[in-house]
Amino acid sequence: MNLRLKLAAAGLAAAVIAGPAVFIAPAFAAVPAPLADAAPMPSLAPMVKRVSPAVVNIATRGTIKEQPGQRNPLLDDPFFRRFFDTPPDAKPHERQFQSAGSGVIVDAKNGYIITNHHVVENASEITITLLDNRTFSAKVIGSDEGADIAVLQAKQPNLISMTLGDSSKLEAGDYVVAIGNPFGLAHTVTAGIVSALGRTGINPDGYEDFIQTDASINPGNSGGALVNLRGELVGINSAILSRSGGNIGIGFAIPVNMVKGVMEQLIKYGQVKRGVLGVNIYNVTPDIAKEFGLTESSGALVAGVAAGSAADRAGVKTGDIITSINGVVMKDAGELRNTIGMLRVGDKVEIGLLRDGKPRKVTALIAERGEVETANAVDINKGLDGAELGDAPDGGGVLVKAIQEGSPSAQNGLRANDLIVGVGRTPVSNTKAFKEAAKNANVLVLNVRRGSATQLIQIR
Repeated sequence: MNLRLKLAAAGLAAAVIAGPAVFIAPAFAAVPAPLADAAPMPSLAPMVKRVSPAVVNIATRGTIKEQPGQRNPLLDDPFFRRFFDTPPDAKPHERQFQSAGSGVIVDAKNGYIITNHHVVENASEITITLLDNRTFSAKVIGSDEGADIAVLQAKQPNLISMTLGDSSKLEAGDYVVAIGNPFGLAHTVTAGIVSALGRTGINPDGYEDFIQTDASINPGNSGGALVNLRGELVGINSAILSRSGGNIGIGFAIPVNMVKGVMEQLIKYGQVKRGVLGVNIYNVTPDIAKEFGLTESSGALVAGVAAGSAADRAGVKTGDIITSINGVVMKDAGELRNTIGMLRVGDKVEIGLLRDGKPRKVTALIAERGEVETANAVDINKGLDGAELGDAPDGGGVLVKAIQEGSPSAQNGLRANDLIVGVGRTPVSNTKAFKEAAKNANVLVLNVRRGSATQLIQIR
């Protein structure tokens, strides 16, 4: 016999009991009412939508000249060349290339776009593609290899620029977003944090003060934007540390404050008129700090001062330890080099230094590089760090005036009073010629006169 029971209190229509089995049928499907004060889900989407139109895709085409033996230094030697399929009178040949990168519109009115120097290097054709798929050509206003920054211009209607932030306010742990075109995947957005600041050693020949981030950066992201959560540009993505060519969580961006200074000069002059102080410097090691009675191993020890240079006129002397520039503490020689390199010719700088353990301040007027040929060995090659170089009398070569004990130059076999007369098969008569020859050399092999003997020294 069936028995029907009302179960209104439970919100059910009925319970039907038939024999030992019991079936309870709900009268309706319970749907929770939406909360009137529910908070929106956290998302970066609003910020990304606002700034993405300022990030562009950059496609380049061009031609590069390859010297015979450029890929293998042994091909430069006639003895080894016979083992390769390269004619003895081989001439440079041209090779077509095309590549892709990213850029950031920073001035919509004038159409200025910031990217990396290496993105547009040797490019004869540059094509910009916007988020809305508009495509047009751009020209290079100026490019600086040292800072790896280039400024392009493409005047177009309805461009959207990105607000420049202040990278000096960044701290490790701040959230950042990278926007670019990795592997050709247009307008890819990745997020992470600032892993570290002031990274160096990534591009030893350049001016470095990198922001390190774990926001995923891959090939094609170069020249793209690193933004904070306010949507302000804080860096230009530039490089990654990788064994495979893909992201492993270590990416680097050029701080926007460095970018600003370079950009202003590129727009005004088409190049960076980088000033020089005229000193040969190296890091203050713990042993040097102990010798000079310092409590910290920081600053830059002056190993030599070029005659007639800005430092010479300001009264900087060999043996001084430079501790600050314009009140900003200099941690090491690399930081001092970067700081001076970002200053303009004619800028006045206050130099804080230690002399005989006592603090001093002097004022220097930054000179143009052409005004005095400094013999900063680090500018020529990292393997020459610790060597004080100068022009030999009567154009006889480059004289090694002094060598820091235990430095890379000492480890490579250079000695004080050595006379460098050539790089490979290229003779050099002074430091200027030495820099040119070293810049174009695949392998830095020095022809050195030591006393009455001549020998070859390979710089590593």
